[in-house]
Amino acid sequence: MRIVVDERCSTMGIFIKHTEVVGISNGFNSFEAEIRALKEKLEGEDVEKLKDNPLVKAYREFYWRIGIDPTKVRPSGEALRRRIVRTGNLPRINNIVDAGNVVSAETLISIGIYDLDQVKGEPKLTLSVGGEKFEGIGNKVEVLSQGIPIMIDEEGKVMHIFPYRDSILTSVRSATKNVLIVGGGVKGISPSLVEEAVFRVGGLLSRIGGKIVHEVQ
Repeated sequence: MRIVVDERCSTMGIFIKHTEVVGISNGFNSFEAEIRALKEKLEGEDVEKLKDNPLVKAYREFYWRIGIDPTKVRPSGEALRRRIVRTGNLPRINNIVDAGNVVSAETLISIGIYDLDQVKGEPKLTLSVGGEKFEGIGNKVEVLSQGIPIMIDEEGKVMHIFPYRDSILTSVRSATKNVLIVGGGVKGISPSLVEEAVFRVGGLLSRIGGKIVHEVQ
């Protein structure tokens, strides 16, 4: 699968890395060892110093540029890191989502995972024209204004508002077997770090039956 990135998004410093994994045996609690290891690794970390981490700073600066206050809506990796440091735990959803969360918490890279069977054609990262409908996970349907970076499929479904909100329409469910993994990068973040994060998620999913379709690209 190819994901086209609109030139206007590239000009904003946006880039992505992705791969697909198919044939996954989704379930629960397959990555408890990884979560425990991460908890031990981060024990004692001062979360208030996270704002000085170069990756967190890059995401926060991007959030400010698109009109989002990152002290209220935190970048996903930062939010997950803060949660595991403060509570000693990560939310458990299912194996696929948990794999993305543990890697995002450790690497601080924004990672989205989508049910490939709900994605029609090849996705595109573009800017909203205004009027698109977005149904976020746990939220009501909202109508988007113009100029918001979004990922859409060939049917026009808004899969993702970059880089922080996913749609219920293409979200991972307990029955999901085939997924698209997308790492979101912005100016100031090395593409190799985003690539490595996506690779690591794919590696975890390959341990529960998944077959990686192609190298991260």
